Amino acid sequence: MIVFLDYDGVLHPDAAYLVNGRPELHADGTLFMWAPILEKVLEPYPQVRIVLSTSWVRALRSFSRARSYLPVALQTRVIGATWHSAMSRHHEGAHRVDASWFTELSRYAQIARYISRAGFRAEHWLAIDDDSEDWPAELRDHLIETDGARGLASESAQAELALRLQRMVAETLLGS
Repeated sequence: MIVFLDYDGVLHPDAAYLVNGRPELHADGTLFMWAPILEKVLEPYPQVRIVLSTSWVRALRSFSRARSYLPVALQTRVIGATWHSAMSRHHEGAHRVDASWFTELSRYAQIARYISRAGFRAEHWLAIDDDSEDWPAELRDHLIETDGARGLASESAQAELALRLQRMVAETLLGS
């Protein structure tokens, strides 16, 4: 079971910027201030793994560096990211493609591409994100959409995530 995790608008307000190569939050609070909420909600589900679906991996030019901002309990769950550095060397046939091609994809398209390439069961995943652009209506039950200003501090987002995780685990145990 996979949780695709965005950072901005989920683990802190959607107001993080790179300043001299380091992320800074330009809002009240601190970076990753809501990460303990995610830790707590995921605690009963040790089988859940995380794939980073955040622009931080690309902006920091390092999966490891982006992962290192998470608390250790979440870091140990991370198995990959929708972006990896080889994508900046993407080729289509004999032609090199502009490295910005990935950022032009919607967050859903980035996740769908990862699912297709990874080959895991498509029904055993959730995404936590404040970006629902181009998300297909028939797959909305895979998205925990957060408010960019409140992220996982929202009790309704926490409750929805807990409910969806319970359902996903139950469906997995039933073999669906």
